[in-house]
Amino acid sequence: MAEVTAKLIQQLREKTSAGMMDCKKALVENNGDIEAASDWLRQKGIVKAASKSGRVAASGLVTVVKCDNVGCVVELNAETDFVAKNEKFQALVANVANKALELGGDFDATLNAVKDDIAATIATIGENMNLRRIEKVHGDNIFSYIHNAMVPGMGQIGVVVAIDGNDPKIAEIGNKIAMHIAANKPEFMTIADVDPKAVEREKKVFIESGATAGKPEAVVEKMVQGRINKWYAESVLEEQPFVMDASKTVKQVVAEAGGKLAGFAYYVVGEGIEKRDDNLADEVAKMLN
Repeated sequence: MAEVTAKLIQQLREKTSAGMMDCKKALVENNGDIEAASDWLRQKGIVKAASKSGRVAASGLVTVVKCDNVGCVVELNAETDFVAKNEKFQALVANVANKALELGGDFDATLNAVKDDIAATIATIGENMNLRRIEKVHGDNIFSYIHNAMVPGMGQIGVVVAIDGNDPKIAEIGNKIAMHIAANKPEFMTIADVDPKAVEREKKVFIESGATAGKPEAVVEKMVQGRINKWYAESVLEEQPFVMDASKTVKQVVAEAGGKLAGFAYYVVGEGIEKRDDNLADEVAKMLN
């Protein structure tokens, strides 16, 4: 068997734009023959996938899977909303999510397990795809909510929440808490989860806004604490007014049901990804130039 050197791997990478590990595997499978390895990569759909890897993938689907006391929310991106309606893409999302659950929410292990499936689907559909993120929660009871569902269990917003406790009333409020999270987008679960530096930044912004100018120190202190409490009510899940009964906080609603929040995760498809503004006319013009 021919030695697979770093130089050979680099040559194949330059020829095909495939990843380093894919190039190494292709060369091993083909006894160091670059042409045969290149054909092997094409047959596996990897070269076609690599050629699309520079495209921005900001659309796609979020899904939630759960089993016993573990839940995972998973985001898989593609380039266009149209692909989210494709049954092959939806099947890929389901496969990735189930693998994520099986592997305990480990992102690297999941990506390694499904990368060939992703590459094959890219080759079939013709759009770049990307496993963006996975988050796991665990607790005695797992609840989920999908907003703007494309198909059952997959949509544009996905929430999973864990609530500890064994009171039957928890089952009555669990899905409602998940819906609340989708509507109110909390950043933290409890006040204890808030980074003290974030609190100090919020105080600084409030003071520098001029709202406390000229006020006595004791008054300023109360005003600042009031602003922080308001900020907690906006950003901390337990402190938020419950969306279905604003007279109570989420913490109170969960406690009245005999439970305690154990964790949550909230994903919006493409959130934070810079999307391209190109339209079809621009694309055609670029192709003709």
